[in-house]
Amino acid sequence: MDSLSALLLFLAFLFLRQLRTRRRNLPPSPPSVPIIGHLHLLKRPTHRNFQNVAAKYGPIFTFRFGSRLALIVSSLQIAQECFTKNDLIFANRPRMLSGKYLGYDCTTMATASYGDHWRNLRRLAAMEIFSSTRLNTSLGIRKDEILRLLVKLHSESFTKVELRSMFSELSFNIVMRIVAGKRYYGEEVSDEAEAREFRELMEEV
Repeated sequence: MDSLSALLLFLAFLFLRQLRTRRRNLPPSPPSVPIIGHLHLLKRPTHRNFQNVAAKYGPIFTFRFGSRLALIVSSLQIAQECFTKNDLIFANRPRMLSGKYLGYDCTTMATASYGDHWRNLRRLAAMEIFSSTRLNTSLGIRKDEILRLLVKLHSESFTKVELRSMFSELSFNIVMRIVAGKRYYGEEVSDEAEAREFRELMEEV
C-alpha cells in the first residue's frame, strides 16, 4: 500500500510540474515521457531528427532532457536574435551537479553565470593565459609536444590511427607542462605512478 501511495504521489507531482511548464508560455513541444523527457527522440542523425520535429512544431521548440529544459532553434533569423538582441539572457549557464562538485560550486569561467565574477575571470584569462607574451613563453613546450606527436604518427607507418585520443593527450600534456612542468600521457612521463593516477582521475571526471 505504501508503494502505491508513493507511486500516486510521484505521478501527481509529474502532472503538476507539466501543468506549471505549460503555463510558462513556452514554445511548442512534442509529447514527453515522464522522468526521461524527450531523450527517446535523440535518434541519429540528430540534425535530421531535429529537422523533422521543426517541420511539425515550427522553427523554435522545447525539449526536456531529464529535468533540464532545452530550447531548440532551427531558424537562422531567430538564432541571430537570440545572440544579438537577447544575448545577455542566453549568456548564463545552467547550474549542474558537475559544475557544483568539479567547478568549485560553479565559480570557474566555464561554469560561472554571466556577471562581474565571470567578466573578471575572462579578463584574467585574457591577460595571464592567452596574451601574446604568455603564449610566446610556452611556444617551446607546444613545439616539443607537437613534434612528439608527429614522430609517433610517423612510426605508425600507414596504419589506421585514432586521432581524437592523440589530440586529447597532446592538449593535456601541453597544459600540464605549462602549469606543473610534467607530462602525464605517452612515453617519457615525469612520474609513472602520478601520471597513472592523473589519467584515472581524468577518466573518472
